[in-house]
Amino acid sequence: MSTASRNPINTVAAHAALITYTLIALFPVFVIIINSFKARTAIFREPLAFPDADSFSLIGYQTVLKQGDFFGYFQNSMIVTVVSLAFILLFGAMAAFALAEYRFRGNTLMGLYLALGIMIPIRIGTVAILQMMVASGLVNTLWALILVYTAQGLPLAVFILSEFMRQVSDDLKNAGRIDGLSEYAIFFRLVLPLVRPAMATVAVFNMIPIWNDLWFPLILAPSEEVKTLTLGSQVFIGQFVTDWNAVLSALSLAILPVMVLYVIFSRQLIRGITSGAVK
Repeated sequence: MSTASRNPINTVAAHAALITYTLIALFPVFVIIINSFKARTAIFREPLAFPDADSFSLIGYQTVLKQGDFFGYFQNSMIVTVVSLAFILLFGAMAAFALAEYRFRGNTLMGLYLALGIMIPIRIGTVAILQMMVASGLVNTLWALILVYTAQGLPLAVFILSEFMRQVSDDLKNAGRIDGLSEYAIFFRLVLPLVRPAMATVAVFNMIPIWNDLWFPLILAPSEEVKTLTLGSQVFIGQFVTDWNAVLSALSLAILPVMVLYVIFSRQLIRGITSGAVK
């Protein structure tokens, strides 16, 4: 029996700390959602109160759906996020498999080089990235964002997945080779199904920064046709007047897909985190 289970005080303290952190993290989301259903005066008068019969209003959602191209922004964000995650998981898993499975000169140095991408923020190279996109003719295209987010997410993906792939049984892979499976078949049919929790963890860790990012859409894809949801929400923020009903409603709609995906992948995420902790 563990020490935490023998000492109820430690258990209560741990749960209290986790609950406190959860409440602090969810408080901004709570404020945004409840105020998105209020009239403008009620937002400033009682920002923490639930909407009632007098303050309830859907004017913010009506403005979002009528003014601007909300569904176009949503579609752009979804395309960028889904394609970026697919590339991160595919290329990250392939690189991790190569580092974990094959021993070659410079294997350790290559792993350390890729890990540097976790420690160095990609925004430091914004000017160089913009110059590359201009030279490539990719400015104001979704591909500019997809390539940047893929490069941003690969170091973490390789770091996490390589550790999990080292735990896959060599006997299983050797049995596949004896049965005539190619290295690609071993990778896709034997290894990937065993590291699904880790891949779900990588997907969740990368999905939220990509979906919520404002920096690179503002710099690389500011045109109306390729605006993402986060950048599109800025149309309701003016220099002198801000439509807070529309802003909060747009943010509430932007939060919804992330919450739904988190609920869907939460079990895999927890399995991936706890498996990494045990190993």
